[in-house]
Amino acid sequence: MTTQFDRIYHGLDTNVGKFRVAASGMAWRAEDGDTTVAISGPDIKWAQWLRVARNFQLRVGLKDRRRETFDGFMREDHDKVAGLMKQHFGITLETKDVTFKGWNWGVADVQGQDLAFLVSNKTAFELPLQQVANSNIAGRTEVSLEFAHGNQKPRKHAPDEMVEIRFYIPGTTTKGGPRGSEDGSQKSDAEDEGEEMSAAQAFHDAVKEKAELGEVTGDLIVSFEEVLVLTPRGRYDMDMFPDFLRLRGKTYDYKILYSSISRLFLLPKDDLHVLFILALSTPIRQGQTRYQYLVMQFSREEEITAELNMTEEEVAQYDRLKKSYEDPTFEVVSSVFRALSKKKIVGAGSFSSRDGHPGIKANLKAVQGDLFILEKYIFFVSKSPVLIELSDIHQVVFSRLGQGMAARTFDIQIVTKSGPEYTFTSINKEEHEPTETYLKDKKVRVKNEMMQDVDLLAGAGEDDEDEEMASIGSGDEVVKSRGADSESSEDEDYAMSEDDAGSPSESDSDSEGAATASDASGDRDFLKPKGSKAKGKAKDDGAGKKKKSKAKAEEGDADEDKPKKSAPKPKPKPKKKEDDASMDVDEPSTSRPKPKPKPKVKEGEEDEPPKKKPKKSED
Repeated sequence: MTTQFDRIYHGLDTNVGKFRVAASGMAWRAEDGDTTVAISGPDIKWAQWLRVARNFQLRVGLKDRRRETFDGFMREDHDKVAGLMKQHFGITLETKDVTFKGWNWGVADVQGQDLAFLVSNKTAFELPLQQVANSNIAGRTEVSLEFAHGNQKPRKHAPDEMVEIRFYIPGTTTKGGPRGSEDGSQKSDAEDEGEEMSAAQAFHDAVKEKAELGEVTGDLIVSFEEVLVLTPRGRYDMDMFPDFLRLRGKTYDYKILYSSISRLFLLPKDDLHVLFILALSTPIRQGQTRYQYLVMQFSREEEITAELNMTEEEVAQYDRLKKSYEDPTFEVVSSVFRALSKKKIVGAGSFSSRDGHPGIKANLKAVQGDLFILEKYIFFVSKSPVLIELSDIHQVVFSRLGQGMAARTFDIQIVTKSGPEYTFTSINKEEHEPTETYLKDKKVRVKNEMMQDVDLLAGAGEDDEDEEMASIGSGDEVVKSRGADSESSEDEDYAMSEDDAGSPSESDSDSEGAATASDASGDRDFLKPKGSKAKGKAKDDGAGKKKKSKAKAEEGDADEDKPKKSAPKPKPKPKKKEDDASMDVDEPSTSRPKPKPKPKVKEGEEDEPPKKKPKKSED
């Protein structure tokens, strides 16, 4: 007798089907398609009933440690299913309690090949460890589990898929004796740490141990030891399996599916080294850093002897794969990757730099690297590689900023159609011509701003020469501009001295003397003619100017406490006029010793009485 249940899901499949139970076993068949799952009765060892997202689930354990799950049962189907399990297979259907509290703290327990998260001793959720692709410790107390992506092609209405989950595990724990005794290296590490280790590290090791069951214990094709990886930095052992590869380092362990490899590059770095690069559609990560490119470096002279753990028939199924190798290491590794990933290797193109290499040295921001110009790509290989397709380039701009013809380097700005812009700097100027020629041959739009910079600098030089010639041709304009530019601010400060005169003197009654003696200091006297000259009074350059400077220099002795160095210049001027010399005797000349020995005082004592007479008449 066969019992059937409709609209039942198998595992994580999104298609519904029909589930049948009979004495010989149980089977499930999808409604859309020919997918069928059959389980014989003798293989069934246990059965569980639990609440899941898609109603209730029947979980069946098999004798080879596998299990099958069927979702979509209703609550009222429990008694019927329990009776069928007891009747046909002689097992009791166990009901497993599930919590619905929604707490995000609890206990992580490894149960067989599953990781169960328990809240109040009830299961909150379970994770199949066989699906774990990588486990990393982010910090000291956080463990990150990454899951392998499905092999299905992206669909428009594809369901969401969990790719990562993180656990915060504080505290320390004592390392167990049995595990340490089985692994000598782990035991030595524990002894160094005093038999104690962080709880996060213990959890990480347990997950790695269980996650390596299943596919990882499959047939190992070949293993490469101590491979130098530049990005992410370190030396890793590389184990090649039929469907994936595993990178095993001292701290990190990665599982990379061949289906996640999008491109392979084999590029010569220099005369001694070769770069082999994997472009990944699913980046690997170390902490918060994601690596989309796996950059390996090999020596040209290093050779390896390897024999694949495959039969001749299996080797024949792959393209260009050999049973044994005795060649340079980079050739063996690239050949195995090309066959297992079924991806073509992109090599160097026809571009050649001045040194004969397919790449040139360049900087992207503060990162130095090699800029490879290939047939279909521009590939900047550094700590953070950047791959640009030639078909995605909108424009390439060559520029040399700030140094003109004397510049030894130039910049390349690449504007892409998809949006991002990249500026590669510090490129040797000798690489400009071959790079521009190659890009033009590839029908890439090129704009050269280097000649514009040279023209601008040349134009600027001509403008400077024109200004100098103009200044030489018009001497009056130069004098005016210099006087106005250099001392215009001082002239404006001293402009008030014409109205604000110092102490009154006999020169105020003279029409010409009033103008000469109006300033209070010799400093102002020296600056005043230049200011007036800038205002268009250039005709006073004769005796009148000397008369003003002499009178102001002498009167400034009494009013100005801090004479400037320019004040002594009116010293030889007293010879021009004898009337102004009458003021010399009345001046004490204590603050400025230089004007004291005036030549007019020595002309005769007959000039002294007229000096005192005008002052008596004024009093």
